[in-house]
Amino acid sequence: MIAKEHLTHLTTDSGVQSPRLSSSESSTATSFPVSSSPASLGLTPEEKLSGDMLLFSTALMALASMLWLAIYWSLGLRFSTSVPLAFLFLSAGNMFFFMRTRKLGSFCATQLTMFLFTPFILQWSIGNFVNASGVSLWALLAPVGAIVILGTKESMPWFIAYIFMTAMSGFFDYALQWDTKQLDMKTVAIFFVLNFVSISAMVYVLLWYFSREKSKLRDAVEAQTNAVSMEKELSERLLLNILPEPIAERLKRQETNIADGHADVTVMFADIVNFTHMSEEMSPNETVQLLNNIFSEFDLLAEKYGIEKIKTIGDAYMAAGGLRAGSSQYVDAMANMTIEMQSFVSRYTAANGEKLSLRIGLATGPVVAGVIGRRKFSYDLWGDTVNIASRMASEAQPSNTQVDVVTFRRLHNRFRFDEVQQIQIKGKGPMQVYNLLGRQVARHEEDNVIRLTEPGMQQQG
Repeated sequence: MIAKEHLTHLTTDSGVQSPRLSSSESSTATSFPVSSSPASLGLTPEEKLSGDMLLFSTALMALASMLWLAIYWSLGLRFSTSVPLAFLFLSAGNMFFFMRTRKLGSFCATQLTMFLFTPFILQWSIGNFVNASGVSLWALLAPVGAIVILGTKESMPWFIAYIFMTAMSGFFDYALQWDTKQLDMKTVAIFFVLNFVSISAMVYVLLWYFSREKSKLRDAVEAQTNAVSMEKELSERLLLNILPEPIAERLKRQETNIADGHADVTVMFADIVNFTHMSEEMSPNETVQLLNNIFSEFDLLAEKYGIEKIKTIGDAYMAAGGLRAGSSQYVDAMANMTIEMQSFVSRYTAANGEKLSLRIGLATGPVVAGVIGRRKFSYDLWGDTVNIASRMASEAQPSNTQVDVVTFRRLHNRFRFDEVQQIQIKGKGPMQVYNLLGRQVARHEEDNVIRLTEPGMQQQG
């Protein structure tokens, strides 16, 4: 089966196109209409293979016609020589017509017709089946060529016509008395062997050539299909780097208005302290490399904890937990992620030698999530929770993670916080906030501390 791939593209805000694949299969032998459009000058790979097969068959038949012409001329059968001669001229004209117009349907119909009738006309001009040494067997090329070039269903009329012509020729031999020159039986036997060997060789070579070319065409289509599959996989990976998987799937289903309300989501904003001043002292390559190294580590942490990266804005990184269906411990996951983010950045040194630090803000509450844009898509969050998280980050001290009251209440039994503080939030007024200090030490870890001063536990000198 030869698959024809059709691609429907989805364009993301990075300019990446994500193809959606659908395949329709066609049979190995392809059907072609008898009439071709005059404007159809180009051929598909399948049509080109069929045209090449028919040209190859015509060339083999032309060689046989020249052999007939020479033999019958030497035997004095002057009238019989006109049949292969006419076949040669008509085939040459038909091939020239096909090469100029590329009308495969017309070429196929006329050439197969000549394949079918020429051997029988030649046999009747000589006399009968025996006297002509079974030359009508060459007509078998018509149904064989039809099944190879047109396909199984379309070859049936040609096979039926061949059977009918063979039966009619046999009836003529039985019912009519031919007044023709009788050839020597040794000569007839030699011609029988020659015809049988020739037609058998031609059928074998024709099928061998078709099988080889079909295999090459299949390999080419398979290579193209694999290339399309690899590009599709790459495009989908790039799409998933920009959009959450459920959103990407909905986009590929061509949903036009994607918007979801989430009752409880933890939103995080993180930005690098003093990055603007730092970037002025670095080259563009160093600046981009710095951001790429840091944000790539953040991406790995987000994947580790099941957090959804939303976007980056300059030196700010935005992520959210609770957007994925089935996630329950997203507030804890977000807190653990921010602790590792702070730890990583504290160990990082910029190209100009400066140590880096982060301001991180966390807020938990309802948000609206959706995709905006017609040509370049962008997935984003909106709502009061997003604004609070952004303010938490901007008001936080360097190397601190500041959280709102809702987030604190979810985490205070498992994480350590400093004393409550009150800050002024633009548009909200005074708000209570907490700084996340780290994870709480488990009780069993404290109980496992070995006290060397206990009796019987003194080290021996």
